[in-house]
Amino acid sequence: MSIMLFDLSIRGHHPNYIRHLICYWLAQNPVSLLYIVVSPRFLAEHPEVVQLAHGADSIKFVAITSSEEDALVSRQSKWGRQWRNFQEWRLLQRYAKQLQVKHCVILYLDTYILYLALGLYSFCSLSGIYFRPRFHYSQWSDSLITRRDSLQMSWEKYLLFRVLNQPKFTKLLSLDPFVVDSVRLWSSSYKIVHIPDPVEEIPPVSVQRELFCQQWGIDPQRQIFLLFGALNGRKGVYPLLEAIAQLPDHLAQKLCLFLVGESNIVEDLNARIDSLCQNHPVQILRHYQFIRHSDVPPYFHLADVVLAPYQRHVGMSGILLFAAATQKPVLSSNYGLMGQIVERYELGLTIDSSQPSQIAQGLTEFLTDSSLRDRIHSCSQNQSEGRKIWGNPSKMADLVSQHSPERFAATVFHQLF
Repeated sequence: MSIMLFDLSIRGHHPNYIRHLICYWLAQNPVSLLYIVVSPRFLAEHPEVVQLAHGADSIKFVAITSSEEDALVSRQSKWGRQWRNFQEWRLLQRYAKQLQVKHCVILYLDTYILYLALGLYSFCSLSGIYFRPRFHYSQWSDSLITRRDSLQMSWEKYLLFRVLNQPKFTKLLSLDPFVVDSVRLWSSSYKIVHIPDPVEEIPPVSVQRELFCQQWGIDPQRQIFLLFGALNGRKGVYPLLEAIAQLPDHLAQKLCLFLVGESNIVEDLNARIDSLCQNHPVQILRHYQFIRHSDVPPYFHLADVVLAPYQRHVGMSGILLFAAATQKPVLSSNYGLMGQIVERYELGLTIDSSQPSQIAQGLTEFLTDSSLRDRIHSCSQNQSEGRKIWGNPSKMADLVSQHSPERFAATVFHQLF
């Protein structure tokens, strides 16, 4: 039996997912052959992941051709995205046929939901990871749901119903744990299961805070607020900067905002940051660079607060899992799944991240807490003192244990054998 993993994305969760799946596959030592179809850029930018399969007879990386990748249109417009999705669907079928696979696991299923719902021909059986279900968000955030949202949610439910009834579609793997019960309220299908977004337990780092502050020029008297990942509008960077501008000077001078990650808005972002720093005593550091998985932990370990002011984000966030794995409190959007995860696992504080005034209020709560740096490691003592505790260490550890890479990979492959 030949199996294909199909994923043309090269950033975010994707290289990590492939890494975990390779490690699990090698540990299980199955007799089947696993093809991993990726962009040629994946091979160039993630050689450490590709190297994991080196010498393994049961795993083969297959890159689409450069001409095929060059032919893919931009996702900048709505119609461009739809055409790009259709192009990728055709590539999936082309490689499934070329490699003669029996089953394909689509590592970003959302891209192809429409074509699955339409019942387009598939050479092999299919399953996939569903990143962004939102048709059930009204049960949590009804006041935040617009009429347009409601229409889109109804459309999503219709498409999903169609997908689950396709004979060649075997399993929908949802990153949202609350989706399974919601689907079963209106569908008898048992093709949907929860798959945990994987995060590894992170050991303490050897780098000391003092050295870290020296390396980056951070004022050691300031609290470090980390905004990590793709630094764009969706991440909430603009309302965050507006919120900082609303802080009184005596609080701004306690804050160091550390921006870490790639950005496609660097020029505009820098202009806003420079203006903000000229008028307020805040410290803002910028590290516009993709951070490889092995280099991520120190940033979270040495932060005081992890920021997640996403703008109406749909789906899970690996940032919450990294924060939980390093036992750091978060200031997060209260919308959708992210808000539910933060509140149910007591990861920190949730706010309406579309409102700079609420972000500012959240920042203020952390900045006025003089014992923030030590509190999360001395929970019982702080409880006896009657102080507010930012984050529940026990529930954070529980969340991480539920999202192990082994459980993630086992869920992907369990259906196949």
